Amino acid sequence: MAEMGKGGTAGKLAISVQKRLTRAQEKVMQKLGKADETRDAAFEEMVANFNKQMTEGGKLQKDLKAYLLAVKTMHDASRRLQDCLADMYEPDWFGKEEMDALTEDTDTLWLDYHQNIMDKPLTSLDSYLAQFPDIKARIAKRDRKMVDFDSARHHFSSLQKGKKKDEAKIAKAEEELGRAQKIFEELNVELQDELPSLWDNRVGVYVNTFQGLAGHQEKFHGEMSKLSQNLNDIMTKLEEQRELKWPPRSPPAPPPRARCGELSVSPAHLWLRCVCVRQVKAVHEYAATDGDELELKIGDDVLVLAFDNPDEQDDGWLLGVLEAHWLQNKDTSAKGVFPENFTQKV
Repeated sequence: MAEMGKGGTAGKLAISVQKRLTRAQEKVMQKLGKADETRDAAFEEMVANFNKQMTEGGKLQKDLKAYLLAVKTMHDASRRLQDCLADMYEPDWFGKEEMDALTEDTDTLWLDYHQNIMDKPLTSLDSYLAQFPDIKARIAKRDRKMVDFDSARHHFSSLQKGKKKDEAKIAKAEEELGRAQKIFEELNVELQDELPSLWDNRVGVYVNTFQGLAGHQEKFHGEMSKLSQNLNDIMTKLEEQRELKWPPRSPPAPPPRARCGELSVSPAHLWLRCVCVRQVKAVHEYAATDGDELELKIGDDVLVLAFDNPDEQDDGWLLGVLEAHWLQNKDTSAKGVFPENFTQKV
């Protein structure tokens, strides 16, 4: 049995070698013009489109993978930068917990973005390109079978034109010609149906790939913009904390007042002067001790008003109204004096 197996393998090898030799001889004869060659201009155009399509798809796949690698590189750089900021952020700084959560959310967003591109645009493109090797192999097989068909046709024709006709050989050659023609035409018809359809499908593949990518980009950048705004808000509050030295240490003592009582400032006069006041921000809390004093909380914006009678102004004391009250009521009914050293200029 082993000998029979070896013999069968050797026989197949001999047939394969003979076919290759016959095809090579046929191609040489065709190039020398001694044998006509079956040509199909329409099919050749299909093959040219197929090769172009395969090359473009391969380039798109390569560039999309390079884009994914760049996303991963940016993710790694972003994570290191966020970790650096988180490590430097001291526990008593404003928004420490928010900063830690922001670092985690940013990392998750990058991971999701990378995974979404892997799962959808790239996977779809990989599936699309997976069909090309098989079709390419069948095109090559079709070309070989076309050469076999041409060779069988030429062999049959030469036997028919020979001076001494051997009917048995002619019959066998005709049978081989029919078999070669059938194999060739079956492959040819299949590919003529598939290649135009594949060529048309490329547009849908490109549309789906780039629409999917654009959708993921839009979502990613939208979410990243929100996180960036949150980071900016935290940094703004931290800067305010630094400027205000928040949380405050013990506030300074307010300067002494020479007198207390009602201020002789007419509401109408103050109304006119509100358009040209300066503004200060409270850096310490101040609890009013008299009815004509203004109570302050850290961070309050105060519009400073001018005294009608400068003699009524005590050193180190200002007259003002909370900006929030002014914006809401457009009056100075809640005006009052407050210690200047509890505020800073804006």
